[in-house]
Amino acid sequence: MAFEGLSDRLQNTIKKITGKGKVSEQDVKEMTREVRLALLEADVNFKVVKSLINRIKERAVGAEVMESLTPGQQVIKIVKEELSDLMGGDQSKIAVADRPPTVIMMVGLQGAGKTTTTGKLANHLRKNHNRTPLLAACDVYRPAAVDQLETLGKQLDLPVYSQGTEANPVDIATEAVKQAKAEHQDYVIVDTAGRLHIDEALMNELTDIKAAIKPDEVFLVVDAMTGQDAVNVAEHFNEQLDITGVVLTKLDGDTRGGAALSIKSVTGKPIKFAGMGEKLDELEPFHPDRMASRILGMGDVLTLIEKAQTSVDEQQAKELEEKMRTASFTFDDFLEQMGQVRKMGPLDELLDMIPGANKMKGLKNAQIDEKQLSHIEAIVQSMTKKERQEPGLINAGRKKRIAKGSGTTVAQVNRLLKQFNEMKKMMKQMTGSQKGKKGKGMNFPFM
Repeated sequence: MAFEGLSDRLQNTIKKITGKGKVSEQDVKEMTREVRLALLEADVNFKVVKSLINRIKERAVGAEVMESLTPGQQVIKIVKEELSDLMGGDQSKIAVADRPPTVIMMVGLQGAGKTTTTGKLANHLRKNHNRTPLLAACDVYRPAAVDQLETLGKQLDLPVYSQGTEANPVDIATEAVKQAKAEHQDYVIVDTAGRLHIDEALMNELTDIKAAIKPDEVFLVVDAMTGQDAVNVAEHFNEQLDITGVVLTKLDGDTRGGAALSIKSVTGKPIKFAGMGEKLDELEPFHPDRMASRILGMGDVLTLIEKAQTSVDEQQAKELEEKMRTASFTFDDFLEQMGQVRKMGPLDELLDMIPGANKMKGLKNAQIDEKQLSHIEAIVQSMTKKERQEPGLINAGRKKRIAKGSGTTVAQVNRLLKQFNEMKKMMKQMTGSQKGKKGKGMNFPFM
């Protein structure tokens, strides 16, 4: 996850103060010193850190902590609120024009992931807001940029307006908006040219496009992994183009995360979206409060619920609940559930969203190997229909056949069968079939 190093350091620092019945000024001083070092190491802008630490100190030695029944918890609440405010406080929603189409102009340096983000944003608007976007290919300089956008359009089954690489980008953008009006499309997302570095010619062209199409949003796409450079780029683009928001890409990478924590303070413009992976559905609206929770190890239940709502079939969920209640859960159901959970994204990311998961025995620093999950699927798929319905039929000979068919070992087959039985027992206990008995903890198979 993004912020991993920062997150670990902040959680360790805060843990020392959590359970304290009394919090002295010295405790606050030591904690804020550690928080300050952690933020600077994460490449957060020095002025931003200084002002954040001053606000935390001021509040943490004030009446709201000293007179609280749980001062340690109150200090953490203050750190979370200040981190959230630093990143913008409330979520900043995407604009909607009074008369369609809403025009979004995508800008940024080459290599930040602008064209892919254009596709992801279009997909997000269609999938989550039921909108009809048109993509406009205005990057006529980078080799294959137009082809890349057209390929994304085909993959997503979305229209792309293009005039090839010989036309003027200002004309392309203007005509795209005209076409969207004529065809009653809700949004036009204009993919503009980037450069390897900021130059006058690039800025002039972007200024001309902006003047011609009068966009409702100007989104700057920046690579979170470039740290402080991302903040400098944001500052420069904002001065020239008066951007309306930032989209951070590669926030799932092993990044120090300083960009996300500094951009709002430095530019005054909100982070609107975050790219959380390479797939075309891995773009999330940026919620500062949820991100602050994740950084401090408090989880992010709301995002987890939203992911579940878009990935899990409601009817199937009801049927599954009934099967759990009656303990008639089979390997077929298990396979179906695995598929639904995997649709929600990488499991280690989902674990980050569960409050306290990083402190649970066996889950702390759990390396969830997606290959191992594929082994489990292969084992279940190597069973006959009858065996999936009645695992009790699987004797030694059948285990050998299943292991051979799935490219695994008999020991792995045995382990999965044992864990499946434990899981069914636990379901019975959870649904009250065996009241009074304590359920065993379930490990992820093969971990």
